[in-house]
Amino acid sequence: MGRPAGVWTEIKSLQVPGARLHYEVRGAGPLLLMIAGAPADAGALAGPAACLADRYTVVTYDQRGLSRSTLTTTPTDQDVTVFSQDASLLLAALGDEPAFVLGNSGGALTALDLAVRHPEQVRALVVHEPPVPEVLPDREQWRAVFQDVHDTYREHGAAAAMGKFIATVDGPDSPPPAMPDPSQMPAEALEMMGRIQGNLDHFLAHVLLPVLRFEPDIAALRSGPVPVTVGVGEASGNGVPVLAARVLAEKLGTEPLAFPGDHQGLALNAATSAEIIHAAFA
Repeated sequence: MGRPAGVWTEIKSLQVPGARLHYEVRGAGPLLLMIAGAPADAGALAGPAACLADRYTVVTYDQRGLSRSTLTTTPTDQDVTVFSQDASLLLAALGDEPAFVLGNSGGALTALDLAVRHPEQVRALVVHEPPVPEVLPDREQWRAVFQDVHDTYREHGAAAAMGKFIATVDGPDSPPPAMPDPSQMPAEALEMMGRIQGNLDHFLAHVLLPVLRFEPDIAALRSGPVPVTVGVGEASGNGVPVLAARVLAEKLGTEPLAFPGDHQGLALNAATSAEIIHAAFA
């Protein structure tokens, strides 16, 4: 199932401390903010955004330092609190009403922190496979694994490091991901892949370790006013995002919500995922 054709997208930007955020607006209706995780950008959620634009005003954006959201200061380590403050400022610029929020992968960590620090801005939250190794019982082992990814980047470059990083997402027993044929990809997908490639150095140098040391405030999420739904891909392996999502759902006292596909399921199964997201918010 693909995304609908003819969805008009308005491109805008917002100056925040230290960066200019690129964001995109589609559709009409209650506000829905969709946050993609690094090293991806707004393009990763364009499919479900287009499928939901008939029911929501859908806003997607590139997190700071990634793709078209350029830094206006010297690059430094970026932790989740900085990303969630950006999300809060973006929501404030979009209006006074609370928004539905979807966070995917690392963007789910931004969304969780936003719901704790600014619950008045969030009507309901869906997080799809949040990679939160700090909630896992073997978190010290995962800290060492991600430190090794970072060290590999420093010593051998982005390609070698990303090979190790992808194994933490898909799981050590999963087969290598199938590489798409560029000749069969639409122009917008090729353009996004180019942007993601351009994000790898910043992601590995300044985002990977600080973001993956994030631990959500479980007590605040449980006692707070924002309903939180945790999603897991039906075809996902046994990597950090799935393991962490299940533990997080258990700590929040909820059952994980099944999505089609794996960690990339929102993009590859956009129409079906959009209906699941809408039902969760409803």
